[in-house]
Amino acid sequence: MNTTDTRTVSFTGLIRLKLQVVNGWSLSLLFIAFLVAIPVLVVFGFVFVPTGEVWSHLVETVLSTYVLNSLWLMLGVGSGTLIIGTGTAWLVTMCRFPGHRILNWALLLPLAVPAYVIAYTYTGLLDYAGPVQSELRELFDWTTSRDYWFPAVRSLGGAIAMMSLVLYPYVYMLARAAFLEQSVCVLEASRTLGKTPFQSFRFVALPLARPAIAAGLALALMETLNDFGTVHFFAIDTFTTGIYRTWLGLGEPAAAAQLGACLMIFITALVMLERHSRGRAKFHHTTSKYRRIKKFELRGLRGGFALLACFLPVFLGFLLPAAILLGWTIETPEEWMNAAFWGLAWNSFVLAASASILAVCVALFLSYGVRLHPTWLNRTAVRAASLGYAVPGTVIAVGIMLPFAWLDNQIDAWMRSIFGISTGLLLTGTIAAVVFGYLVRFLSVSFNTVEAALGKVTPSMDAAARTLGVPPGKTLLKVHLPIIRGSLLTAGVLVFVDVMKELPATMIMRPFNFTTLAVRTFELATDEQLAEASSAALAIVLVGIVPVILINLAIARSRPGEE
Repeated sequence: MNTTDTRTVSFTGLIRLKLQVVNGWSLSLLFIAFLVAIPVLVVFGFVFVPTGEVWSHLVETVLSTYVLNSLWLMLGVGSGTLIIGTGTAWLVTMCRFPGHRILNWALLLPLAVPAYVIAYTYTGLLDYAGPVQSELRELFDWTTSRDYWFPAVRSLGGAIAMMSLVLYPYVYMLARAAFLEQSVCVLEASRTLGKTPFQSFRFVALPLARPAIAAGLALALMETLNDFGTVHFFAIDTFTTGIYRTWLGLGEPAAAAQLGACLMIFITALVMLERHSRGRAKFHHTTSKYRRIKKFELRGLRGGFALLACFLPVFLGFLLPAAILLGWTIETPEEWMNAAFWGLAWNSFVLAASASILAVCVALFLSYGVRLHPTWLNRTAVRAASLGYAVPGTVIAVGIMLPFAWLDNQIDAWMRSIFGISTGLLLTGTIAAVVFGYLVRFLSVSFNTVEAALGKVTPSMDAAARTLGVPPGKTLLKVHLPIIRGSLLTAGVLVFVDVMKELPATMIMRPFNFTTLAVRTFELATDEQLAEASSAALAIVLVGIVPVILINLAIARSRPGEE
């Protein structure tokens, strides 16, 4: 091939690349992905904005406290969720003991309880004026706290315990799914080599499940760094409380954005550390043949210990808090038997429904766009847009409020100069800003679900539609939507519940005089009105049970041949 032919081939390849990029679906996809990625880009962009004495003050006074407390929280919650989640997943998947059929789905129930709700509940139960310490003082004739020692609930250790109890299901559900997918032949081979069940778990099953366990642990730690209600209520200074205080207390958005960038560095380092520790190790199953798992029989004392180990997380993480909330709700009917409470419920419903519908629509558009034009640019843009779940709500709120405030000021200045009219705040502090924040935060949840559903639709259906002259948009509506409508509903429910529980982003971006169940729970608990906060908290917990059922059904069907 001569030089002219080479140039012709290169030119033709360039034209093809441009045609792949320059089309309606790709341009729209890139535009939407860029909009969703704006908050994160804004936060990182403010790293280079000078903040003067404010940042120096933060560095000299509280930054080290933010770093240390965040590290201790990550270490404590990571250890707790890893031990509870992995251990219980192995027991209910590979062992047979009294109650294991019920516990294999009940262990997911704490996922329905937000960390700040369980923190408020246990504070009301175990605090100095709570029923536990009051009964102890009456029983042993103690008069003051000097007569006895009781662990402080409002402490760093208390926050670690509260978060571990409700975040371990992230590790549990992925570890259980990984154990269900493992080949029985590998485990049987380890037994023939003289390994005990525990040694087979440690040296065979655990390494094979490591990627799934690491993914669950990363999700739990991201939620730990995102938490605001628990650490604020327990007076623990972390990055999330620091961002909130710097933004609203000091009125320094640039410094708040820089704190958010530091928090993002924490999360990025967390993901990179796990991948680096894995090295070049690969984890594959070399067989496609699956048999029903033959579970180890645990009888007597061992069965009792297994039952206790799996029941305690369910009892402490769901049954006891739910019972306490239900009791308080019954005692305070005036808090929920009124129009104001149902107004809060309606506000939460409107926000959650709007965000879930928008997230599913955007996820469907992005997933189908990548399916039509799977270029590296489209795939990269979509992955960047779906990183919001790794970004704490406070960081997203700062990344949205800053450009929205700038845009509002520009529109107001233009309208004043041309028409002499002040438009005020059109975007900042509106429901539109809140819903957009939820979209950025939870798009990944809906996108992963929708993408997995579309991936199961054979490409031959697209080819058949094209041969019949059906355009891509109509193919999506007439062919794909009826097939994946169940997955779309699942994605919508997951986003709906996540929005119901979201607190920090709602606290910062909500309009004036607009309150949700989560915000009302936080406000009452902050004022030490824990019983009065129970009805709103219980409503959030009840809504959160729905995705728990869906997730359990999906995990139970993940292994071929399993009922």
